[in-house]
Amino acid sequence: MVAFVLRLLAPAKVNLTFEVLGRRDDGYHEVRTILQALSLADALTFEASDDLTLTVEPEGAAPVEENLVLAAARLLQREAGVLAGAAIHLAKRIPMAGGLGGGSSDAATALLGLRRLWGLDLDADALRELAAQLGSDVPFFVSGGTALGEGRGERLTSLPTPRGEAVVAVPDASRPRDKTGQMYGLLKPEHYTDGSATAEAEQRLRSGDPFGEGVVNAFDAVAVQAYPFYEAMREAFESVGLRPVLCGAGPSMFALADEGEGFALAGRLATQAGCSALAVTFEGPWELEGVAGE
Repeated sequence: MVAFVLRLLAPAKVNLTFEVLGRRDDGYHEVRTILQALSLADALTFEASDDLTLTVEPEGAAPVEENLVLAAARLLQREAGVLAGAAIHLAKRIPMAGGLGGGSSDAATALLGLRRLWGLDLDADALRELAAQLGSDVPFFVSGGTALGEGRGERLTSLPTPRGEAVVAVPDASRPRDKTGQMYGLLKPEHYTDGSATAEAEQRLRSGDPFGEGVVNAFDAVAVQAYPFYEAMREAFESVGLRPVLCGAGPSMFALADEGEGFALAGRLATQAGCSALAVTFEGPWELEGVAGE
């Protein structure tokens, strides 16, 4: 008998907008953001097994015991009362700790894959509730596409996916261990906004209008304090006619590009910035049973 092997893709994301409205009483920050899934993706495979195991390639890409995939699998086992195991393999393609959501996407895809492997009767809302226990960005990757995120980013409203491309640059530099916490710590009250930029961008998406120059990220205001290479990267983007912002908390950066121009611009940017750059397309939402799978 041929063993059943399930393979799913775990897409990266960018924040088309990211605004911080203020600090909440519980210590978290209130945000308004538009998240967008990308064609760049990790790949996970799942096979039935008595034990729960995870392998990662390339070897050493991420500490296995600290990986959110195992955390997601153990959470689902515990909450659903599952005794079975699984052999999970993760092929990393999304740059780690780059602000592209790879770890969060891997965790959500683990929930989706194991739900199918273990035959669990859980809908998308139930999976998002579990995902929220793993991180603020994880619920988005249960369905992907384009979404408005509110609260800590975990309260989601689906939006139409715009046509377009983006160019992403990934600097060859070390990342602080608690990168996101460090970036939030650098924000001051003068960096908080009222969410109007996100509201305007949401309206453009709902109306089918071009996204235009609406890309914003609150962390750009403090990025130079965390990333010494930030100004040089920004200037490299501008030298090829692109207006960049950080990907999430960075250090990767991205800019919107006209359809059909991303690949050429990525090549020019890589030369100017002296780092890896790639063109990506925007991905729409996936169905629960067929999430970005092959």
